[in-house]
Amino acid sequence: MHRRLNITLPEETVRLLDRAVPKGERSRLIAKAIQYYVQEMGRSNVRKRLREGATHRSERDRKLAEEWFAVDEEAWQGHAR
Repeated sequence: MHRRLNITLPEETVRLLDRAVPKGERSRLIAKAIQYYVQEMGRSNVRKRLREGATHRSERDRKLAEEWFAVDEEAWQGHAR
């Protein structure tokens, strides 16, 4: 199903659109561009949330690593024998 929209674009954007695709293909390109944009924004938001979460938990994670370092060291030494 398709819906007709009336949109306004800057003149430079219309020139770019005309250079990129024939006039009969404009809607398809715009649809693909919107899908790509939304997909990339979703990925960007996930990366941002992961980064923020890692920063937020960094002190806790560093302390855990320090606490378990001796156990890991002992396990590796035992494995090397």
